[in-house]
Amino acid sequence: MASALLVGALAVVGGGYAAIASVQPAVAAATDGSQTQVDKGRQLYLEGCSSCHGLEAQGTATGPTLVGVGAAAVNFQVSTGRMPLADPGAQAPSKQNIYSDEDVAALAAYVASLAPGPAIPTEEQIAYADADPAYGGELFRINCSQCHQAAGEGGALTEGKYAPSLMEASPRTIYEAMLTGPQNMPVFSDAQLPTKDKQAIIAYVRTMQESSNPGGLSLGRFGPVSEGVFMATALFAALIGAAVWIGIKAR
Repeated sequence: MASALLVGALAVVGGGYAAIASVQPAVAAATDGSQTQVDKGRQLYLEGCSSCHGLEAQGTATGPTLVGVGAAAVNFQVSTGRMPLADPGAQAPSKQNIYSDEDVAALAAYVASLAPGPAIPTEEQIAYADADPAYGGELFRINCSQCHQAAGEGGALTEGKYAPSLMEASPRTIYEAMLTGPQNMPVFSDAQLPTKDKQAIIAYVRTMQESSNPGGLSLGRFGPVSEGVFMATALFAALIGAAVWIGIKAR
């Protein structure tokens, strides 16, 4: 009797697991894109990404796994041209994107179908018109300025890595970076920074992007130190030039 009950229980558990496993890909695909889009994304992935990330996106010695990174990570990396990576290095630089918007969406849908992960933010999520840039500045200085510099101009990190300038970053790119934590950046989930806080940070960055430089040159917007060094260098160069000119004239 006990053996029969054990066999029956195993059969129920095994059957339930098989049923769940058989429907899971379809559910993920329906959530993040049509099956046609997912299939197209898989083909694009095999052609352009699998050599580093593996045939099943499981990761290799030269590329991390993409299972669970979500559509937002793919959209950020591919739409900014960071991926595919031309040459291995300390950091993937932003460059011209080689994929169309349709192809980027297909790649994102395929990776999203592999496992749950952060979705591409909606237009409502990245809308910042009603956000407070002053509050966003406070959040930026607390969470971001250590790497990106208080004015968002970026800065050097260790071992050849760097925090990129945010002066050309779009609201969607900024939101996705906070959501996914690309490369050296930490992840700021909605539990850490709610959507309204992310919108405030975007509003602050956009304010910096649109503000003018009263002196003409930004000089990295590092403040009086960089401005003083620049002026001192220019002054010494002018004095040296004048001394050389006087010496030539005196001959």
